[in-house]
Amino acid sequence: MSNDIREIVRQKYAEAITNKTGCCSGGGCCSGSTDNATDIITGNLYDENEVEGLPEDMVSASFGCGNPTALAELHEGETVLDLGSGAGLDVLLSARRVGPTGKAYGLDMTDEMLKEAENNKLRAGIDNVEFLKGHLEDIPLPDSAVDVIISNCVINLSADKDKTLKEAFRVLKPGGKFAISDIVLKKTLPDKIRQDLTAWAGCISGALLEQEYLDKLSVAGFEELEIEITREYDFTDETGASLIEGLSDSECQDVNGSIASAFVRARKL
Repeated sequence: MSNDIREIVRQKYAEAITNKTGCCSGGGCCSGSTDNATDIITGNLYDENEVEGLPEDMVSASFGCGNPTALAELHEGETVLDLGSGAGLDVLLSARRVGPTGKAYGLDMTDEMLKEAENNKLRAGIDNVEFLKGHLEDIPLPDSAVDVIISNCVINLSADKDKTLKEAFRVLKPGGKFAISDIVLKKTLPDKIRQDLTAWAGCISGALLEQEYLDKLSVAGFEELEIEITREYDFTDETGASLIEGLSDSECQDVNGSIASAFVRARKL
């Protein structure tokens, strides 16, 4: 099952970046079908001044559900790791903030994403960046290697979130911060969605309940845990319903109020 999930996710994100559809659009990672559906998840996440000078197509083809670089308090000289870095937007923003004495790593499993990220790095002219190929459950960095971990709507895609969070804890330095954006559940989803691999690739059926997320962070070793809801999604109108294909009107009503974007914060003490 876990390998099936990983392959579906890989295929969906490879297709989405190749077609430059962005998340939740035109058969991309969230399997929706309209540009308005894209805006529900990804719209208005970044301030214009923040992304000034970066390739416009990289910003418009965002796959995230939040802005973890705004959440994380990054400082000059720090080392940052972005889990599931995609085309590299959050990595490049982080690299700017930590400056030439700092470093930003991006980790992704998809060759097409890594190729796009390397191209965006060259176009942006930012040097203190390194993109790594690998999986969230097996991060190719040594223990206590980074000061801050960020991620943007990716950890929900992992089929083994316990291992992913333990790996995040391992590579953080003592005192390091875990500051991510992710999809969380406010109530349990219907089995129909939970069992749908396409919905999993779309950041939905793999998401955790808020308390589940906090519990897993605690088991992994993190402290100072916090979840802050940033957006709740309405699936009762046509645009919202397009994010989850194949549901009846009554099923959309059942799902409504279940799914939200959130900032998730924790620390390795």
